[in-house]
Amino acid sequence: MSIITLILATLVALEHFYIMYLETFATQSAATSRVFNMSQEELRRDSVNKLFKNQGVYNGLIAVFLLYGVFTGSITVVTIFLLNVIFAALYGSLTADKKIILTQGGLAILALLSLLF
Repeated sequence: MSIITLILATLVALEHFYIMYLETFATQSAATSRVFNMSQEELRRDSVNKLFKNQGVYNGLIAVFLLYGVFTGSITVVTIFLLNVIFAALYGSLTADKKIILTQGGLAILALLSLLF
């Protein structure tokens, strides 16, 4: 893997650790409200809170396995988890907000392109 791919994949992992932080630990914060365009009142709802915390764990695991792939040099692992991020961002852009493909998937797309070329 090139140094550019390693840097981009690491940035994708860091982005997902940040998403995990917002969803799991700062669920009701102003930052989470701003990032996910939801009111803090809605974030305080027990059902939303539980869903966010669960989703945060998944984002954290994506970050862990991306870093695992980066540090072990496993192109397969990095590719699988970059594709995971891209497909999730594509789905989010189709169902929630079109800009998700760029905000959540942009770095992953660049990392995958750098891996392929």
